[in-house]
Amino acid sequence: MAQRERPLSPFMQYRWQYTNTTSILHRITGVMLSVGFLVLVYWLAAAAGGPERYARATACLGSPLGQVALGGVLLAFCYHLLSGVRHLFFDTGRGFELATARRSARAVWAGTLVLAVIGWFALRHSLGGGA
Repeated sequence: MAQRERPLSPFMQYRWQYTNTTSILHRITGVMLSVGFLVLVYWLAAAAGGPERYARATACLGSPLGQVALGGVLLAFCYHLLSGVRHLFFDTGRGFELATARRSARAVWAGTLVLAVIGWFALRHSLGGGA
């Protein structure tokens, strides 16, 4: 008796695409922004707590590791913002064609990098730091 071909589970025949990558990253950056909000609350609480606490918080956030973390939060913000705009277009029923979805995903990536670099230099300049 010949054995029948059994159907594969959907995850075993699914191809990875731009759209699911951008959707997953949109969720991850949302979580990163929540953590970034906690860092903002820490900084504000330190500012309200007096000069010693504020100096410690500023030293912590000004350290190389703190700068990397702040840069990550800035990247997460830029990506989440642009991806959110992309999702707004999806909500109106536009942009679902494969070519359009890929173009908009690339635009989100490129826009994120440009916006983050501009934001980083603008913040560094306004806070009196060197670029």
